[in-house]
Amino acid sequence: MRFPRSWRLLAGPAALLALAPGALASALGPARLPSPERGLNLLVVGTDSRTGVTAAEKERFRLGGQDCDCADVIMLVHVSAANDRISVVSLPRDSLAELPGPHTDRRTGAVHDTHLAKINAAHAEGGSALAVETVEAATGLAVHRYLEIDFRRFMDTVDRIDGGVPICTAKPLKDPATGLDLAVGTRRVGGGEALQYVRSRKADGEMDFGRIRKQQKFVVNTLDRIRAGGILGDRTELRALAATLRGTAAAERGLSATELLALATRLKAVGPSRTEFATVPVRGFNPLVEGVGSTVGWDEEGAAEVFARLAADRPLPPGDAVAPSEVSVADYAPARGSSLICP
Repeated sequence: MRFPRSWRLLAGPAALLALAPGALASALGPARLPSPERGLNLLVVGTDSRTGVTAAEKERFRLGGQDCDCADVIMLVHVSAANDRISVVSLPRDSLAELPGPHTDRRTGAVHDTHLAKINAAHAEGGSALAVETVEAATGLAVHRYLEIDFRRFMDTVDRIDGGVPICTAKPLKDPATGLDLAVGTRRVGGGEALQYVRSRKADGEMDFGRIRKQQKFVVNTLDRIRAGGILGDRTELRALAATLRGTAAAERGLSATELLALATRLKAVGPSRTEFATVPVRGFNPLVEGVGSTVGWDEEGAAEVFARLAADRPLPPGDAVAPSEVSVADYAPARGSSLICP
């Protein structure tokens, strides 16, 4: 799939928290968070790495199997230049993308030219650097900072939130693959159960699109708990939470610990009503690609409109402003964060 040249030309100046300044913070990257004229673009990637997960946790939370170090969660987060609005666009992991070349496959040492692949394979092949480059090429947006979260850091971060994070459902959700088994209503969960929830793609018949919606709801409710629990006003607790989330791994344009803290401070007053969540518009599934398999095809016109809005530092276009697809597998309809809060 080739992306329109106009997308690539949109790359003008275009969730989360951190360690105290010091030697370790310096080692983790720059200490000054950039302030682009048209907003800050942060790429958040959740990988399926199980490093540090115990055998007991793998069994209890159904985390077995071999990881591919792929990106199971890909969220492009745009923070407005005025720091008064956050727009989040999820990119389905099976989206067909061009992985820019030449690049060296970190698994084999082979050098690849530009080639088609699922977008989540960029991380597996080239780590954070190729993941950033691939998303920039696909969206036409500059990625200013990158945040990567694996299974261990996700679980530990959730476990640091006193009382857990609420998850809710209007219908029973049961997924034999992840062990998710939710009755109707709201309950608070710790890290392991939270991971089951955000990984589940067989509970509601909506596959990866249903999983994306669960991930977005979880982000909103996590931030709401952090705000309601007073963590943003407790510098010591905030640093500890952010240190857990950020970890110490190096990454291309990685969000440093001190930048994470600065971002939390900038956005302290931005409540759920000033956040919006959407999935990039899609037109359906592509014909099988040899060596790649079944992939999701973006609605090029609709996606271009979404990324043009972010490039101009404007809110996401409403659903009726994006041209409907002939074979839509998921309706594009941005949701306010306030509408995703669990009762």
